[in-house]
Amino acid sequence: MAQAPVDTSSVNKKRLLVLGSTFTAGYATMLVTLNKAWYTDERTNFHWFNDNHEWKQMDKAGHFWSAFHQSRAGIDMLRWAGLPEKKAVLYGGLTGILLQTPIEIFDGYQADYGASVGDLVANTVGAAAVTAQELAWQEVRIMPKFSFQTTNYARMRPNVLGSNLGERALKDYNGQTYWLSVNVSSFLKEESKYPKWLNIAAGYGAQEMVYNDPEANAAAGLEAYRQYYLSPDLNLMHFKGKSKVWNTALYVLSIIKIPAPALEYNRKDGVKLHPLYF
Repeated sequence: MAQAPVDTSSVNKKRLLVLGSTFTAGYATMLVTLNKAWYTDERTNFHWFNDNHEWKQMDKAGHFWSAFHQSRAGIDMLRWAGLPEKKAVLYGGLTGILLQTPIEIFDGYQADYGASVGDLVANTVGAAAVTAQELAWQEVRIMPKFSFQTTNYARMRPNVLGSNLGERALKDYNGQTYWLSVNVSSFLKEESKYPKWLNIAAGYGAQEMVYNDPEANAAAGLEAYRQYYLSPDLNLMHFKGKSKVWNTALYVLSIIKIPAPALEYNRKDGVKLHPLYF
């Protein structure tokens, strides 16, 4: 079991200043870049758009995953700056919401879509999920993860699903899978012989999605369907050592699900085994 971090009131003002300055500059740069580069279409008055029925909610899973890890990083950075534990968790836990909300505001001025309540809810739930775990267990025991593989669907609509590997990893929901990787050993007694490095992950994905609107998708002869997975996973944080570079690499890589055998269930094919699933 992980020990609770030491709660200290000795704030490292130099680190806090560096952290605050870097975050402010980076945040401002992100907003300006998004506003100029990403949102280039015709703009309209701010409005809301209900997209909860689109993409089999894969986009909502992406918002949850992003907000979770942004808040996770925010919490750990405030710990690094020496903020008292509870304040680091509560203030850092807002990071995902703070970073994601401007995107919805920009979306609200786009003629083809708008701000999404569903996205805001997914962002809030993602940030709350890491905050709740840190408050309850002083560690993350259930880690959202991401995996991706290329599909042929992107070629059917490259302007929306991506024309290169980087764009497809972000936009082609057919190739994305979102996971909840459970650190089983953290729920067991310390003397348990269960391998502390072995997690069990439940995954969610979907296929045959070229258009965001289900009716347009069906008109193209496609029938979107959901996929559910069960797979072993590595608890990468178990392998931390003395090297800061090594530990940082593990921290970053822990947001990604490693390729492994997986069981899949979907309504079209039933149950099938993937010897190695990405």
